Amino acid sequence: MPEIIDSFDRIQSLIEELSGDVRICAIDTEADSLHRYKESLCLIQLSAAGKNVLIDPLAIDDMMPMATYLDECQVWMHGADYDMTMLKREFGRLPNQVWDTQIGARLLGLRKFGLSDLVEHWFGVTLLKTSQKADWGKRPLTDKMLDYAINDVVYLLPLGECIVEELIELGRYDWFVESCNAAYAKVMARNDSREDLWRINGSGRLNPRGLCYLKHLWQWRESEAAMWDKPTFMVLNNKDMILWAELLAEDKPAPLPRHLARPDRLKRFEAALSTAHTAQENDWPKKIRAIKRKKDAILDKELDHLIKHRNAIADRLQIDPALILSRSNAEAIVAKEVCAENVLMNWQSKLLGI
Repeated sequence: MPEIIDSFDRIQSLIEELSGDVRICAIDTEADSLHRYKESLCLIQLSAAGKNVLIDPLAIDDMMPMATYLDECQVWMHGADYDMTMLKREFGRLPNQVWDTQIGARLLGLRKFGLSDLVEHWFGVTLLKTSQKADWGKRPLTDKMLDYAINDVVYLLPLGECIVEELIELGRYDWFVESCNAAYAKVMARNDSREDLWRINGSGRLNPRGLCYLKHLWQWRESEAAMWDKPTFMVLNNKDMILWAELLAEDKPAPLPRHLARPDRLKRFEAALSTAHTAQENDWPKKIRAIKRKKDAILDKELDHLIKHRNAIADRLQIDPALILSRSNAEAIVAKEVCAENVLMNWQSKLLGI
């Protein structure tokens, strides 16, 4: 079984052992977002200097030795967006440098780029993914969960070496560096505290009255989920919430499921609807008007030319065309709604000749 670091003294000792001249490690994280209202960082898997350990943040009062270590560390992750987000929430900052094996694999042209796919591709090892949806907030962790967790990092550093070697051979290492830095900056700039989080996918089709109901339904759902200490989707999923907002805006009843029909829950639900129903029209949320482009044969021809140009480059390089230029960015560039330099990385611009 892997070593578990579960006290301040043990993590301090570990970090002192790892804090040599070269600081490079691999990290993965596990959280309890499928089981709690407010997700917590439940486990950090760490591979560094030949050691593979599991760090238990739920058992350690002070994780600052880890944060300080990462301040001067190059960290390898896979599909790093989520793990960076969790570390940013936990420590208020990110490691010095983050390299993402998923980004590297995609730039090499691999069409299967899950961690298990890459480990099998380079090392011929099949990773078991039996604990992906486990409750990582429960203690003790089972042997199966411990094995699953440590396997997510033991191959990352050698995997990174293989990816870098092939990227250099293909002349794409600079693309990798720029892409990883862009992903890092995106996480750093993300604002999870903005007030319009209730504008979920699909809300654009609602009229202002429907948006009013949606906003109050979202606030009610947040309150219920916090009270139950369950993820919000266990109260009501986004698709049904949009449907309810549409029905309520037309003075039609929402099909309340049985788990919400308990008297106390029903009372809170009806209070939320009453607040939305009595809201004054001038207090209804405004629709955010999406940019509607007029049909323009010249622009359509220019867009078609740009997409074909992109596809030809992608075909020659054997990589996903969207890595070079997304269609949405292509449309915005052609319509002159954005400057190419503001939405493209340098390597993308050079490939496209923009």
